[in-house]
Amino acid sequence: MADNTILSSKGLDLWYGENHALKDVSMDIPEHQVTALIGPSGCGKSTFLRILNRMNDLIPEVKITGSIQYRGQEIYDPKVDVTWLRKQVGMVFQKPNPFPMSIYDNIAYGPRTHGIRNKSQLDDIVEKSLQGAAIWDEVKDRLKKSALGLSGGQQQRICIARALAVEPDILLMDEATSALDPISTSKIEDLIADLKKDYTIVIVTHNMQQATRVSDKCAFFLLGQLIEFGDTTQLFSVPSDKRTEDYITGRFG
Repeated sequence: MADNTILSSKGLDLWYGENHALKDVSMDIPEHQVTALIGPSGCGKSTFLRILNRMNDLIPEVKITGSIQYRGQEIYDPKVDVTWLRKQVGMVFQKPNPFPMSIYDNIAYGPRTHGIRNKSQLDDIVEKSLQGAAIWDEVKDRLKKSALGLSGGQQQRICIARALAVEPDILLMDEATSALDPISTSKIEDLIADLKKDYTIVIVTHNMQQATRVSDKCAFFLLGQLIEFGDTTQLFSVPSDKRTEDYITGRFG
């Protein structure tokens, strides 16, 4: 594994019951870069993303073999505390899902769960997280109001701030802009570029232009297999596999 690898999968297979959803996936994800997972619907990219913080644990009849390591530690080792893992590896979902509570309480929720009770400390975390998600100026005067009163794009940035509040190492984003308008999408893309200074980001996207705009590395999945993985500019300009070329030029998918 390369020196700057933060997440590494080796020979990873996953089944949902009889359905073999991921086949022999090996990939080293570098730290402080944006890695995009692309491919047609149902190709395994979201399944792979969910492996990285054990979200698939919540689905019955999942069987996983092979190795997946976070900073050299096997994350499916029975000794690993899943709560600890999900603090290190935060997640933002496709549809904004703020909790039905105030903006402040949405952001303070995670830190409180991890035992932080001090109000001034929570105030600092809330402000820093909202600034980190580039939404502080829009909401600082309405922190006590419900997060559900915000626009979709703002709600998604609240969800990003909520993920940042527990100071994760890695941020996973599953189609985080697909439900948003172009202006909100552009704000979140700018935000991703800023966040990679402090975080490692892995995104699933259907949008090839988005992958080229925001990612450093790109992985192309097809029918549960990792077909190609490499620098985004190279993968889009001179793909090494004909199937990658067919997908990115729109011949299928």
